[in-house]
Amino acid sequence: MQQHELEQLMADSAKDAVETSKDMFDVTLDFSPDSIEMVDNLLLAFVDRFKDQALEDNAVFTLCNIYGAYIGEVMKSIIGGQWRYDDSDKAAPFVVLDVGLYSYAFAGICYERLVNDSQVSVKAYFDQALANNTQ
Repeated sequence: MQQHELEQLMADSAKDAVETSKDMFDVTLDFSPDSIEMVDNLLLAFVDRFKDQALEDNAVFTLCNIYGAYIGEVMKSIIGGQWRYDDSDKAAPFVVLDVGLYSYAFAGICYERLVNDSQVSVKAYFDQALANNTQ
């Protein structure tokens, strides 16, 4: 995948998160840092509304990727960065946002909140990522 294709895919995925949030929950995501807190709530809202269906592999993959892209696009709008497709493990490729010396797996933190631990906060992860790059 070419870099410009990856950048476009992530921008489109972020727009999918905006549209899905509006259509499913009447929540407006506006690409502001404050909107990241809403992502925490939206992930759990999918579980509340769809129960086990929200945790099926395809649904989890889609939710984590669109909301991970959204969080990353907000981060990029503030401090820059570049998406990177990491396929070093051919069985489990993933996308991260590289910013300076750091790489952020925003889809991964969404997965943690959605599947493993509802106390994990994507907002706290975002805030820490932002702090790492603005000190």
